[in-house]
Amino acid sequence: MSKLKVAFIGVGSISGIYLDNLTKVFKDVEIAGVCDLIPERAENAKQKYNLPRVYENMFEAFQDPQVDIILNLTRPYQHYEVTRLALEHGKHVYTEKPLGITLEEGDKLVTLAKQRGLLIGGAPDTFLGAGLQSCRKYIDAGLIGEPIGAAAFMICRGHETWHPDPDFYYQPGGGPMLDMGPYYITALVSLLGPVSSLVSASKRTFPTRLITSQPHAGTVVDVNTDTYIAGTLQFESGAIGTIFTTFDVYYPHQARFEIYGSEGTLILPDPNYFGGPIQIFRPETGKMEELPLLMDYAENSRGLGLADMASAIRGERDARANVQQIHHVLEILTGFETSAREGKWLDLKTEYKRPAPMKKAALKGVLD
Repeated sequence: MSKLKVAFIGVGSISGIYLDNLTKVFKDVEIAGVCDLIPERAENAKQKYNLPRVYENMFEAFQDPQVDIILNLTRPYQHYEVTRLALEHGKHVYTEKPLGITLEEGDKLVTLAKQRGLLIGGAPDTFLGAGLQSCRKYIDAGLIGEPIGAAAFMICRGHETWHPDPDFYYQPGGGPMLDMGPYYITALVSLLGPVSSLVSASKRTFPTRLITSQPHAGTVVDVNTDTYIAGTLQFESGAIGTIFTTFDVYYPHQARFEIYGSEGTLILPDPNYFGGPIQIFRPETGKMEELPLLMDYAENSRGLGLADMASAIRGERDARANVQQIHHVLEILTGFETSAREGKWLDLKTEYKRPAPMKKAALKGVLD
């Protein structure tokens, strides 16, 4: 059976790992071409990876009959429009996170995809990696008993000291929750199931940011989104989760991620990565012990969710990084903003069912 062909819309900083993995690791997809608002980026990618073509614009990619899936690697505030147009042109879409910057955008895309009989999948796909999939095996096997609660923290001082174009992180559609929250929320729901309600408080600590990274060093950016968000999640299972994300704080570690059970506590790896250490604390030993990784893809495997989606299309099964998941995650992410603004608990409306766990394949890069 022939490979499904993918067209890149956007060839920015995140595209490099997708290009590497889709050309070297995953066997069920093939890159048809690339497109970027800065033509030099697309041409450089074409030359480096020996790609078939550069599209003059995204519509040329949408109209290419060889293309099966559009890979949407644009900025967050552009995700909705690019995905909408791709669906209207009859293409499946895999998008970087988030699905949109408002729940209304997500609702419209879900409806459109259903009407057109097309699939939407999306990042993050780190929950499919060796670290979090091993954690799922341990939790589902009862190693920490019944999950009681969870805590997730993403703490940093912002991206303006290192990112080449950090302005959008401080505009609507940016901020620490929509930027980094998807990794933590996706991991939480894939491990603990759907969230039924949430509450949040948030603020903007600093009204402006000074960019010190090149090429925009010296530029002052107005902060137009909240940069300190603390939320509480009520899971349908009865577990209670806490999540805290910020661009305002100096701290020695960026991530802390824990799940508490009736018989022990699991310390999970940073959900921004595919691997990482797993530790458990149980009363029998009274100390932290490291657990082995049980699954594949411990290295940076971005594109794994896209490859799984391509396999799902060919095999007529559900994709794991599917639209139901990214829609539920979007409602949670945007729900924090709504809850903080309105000062009350928010009941969620999106439905969610945990996707099937990963399976070990005989050949790495080929998915079931």
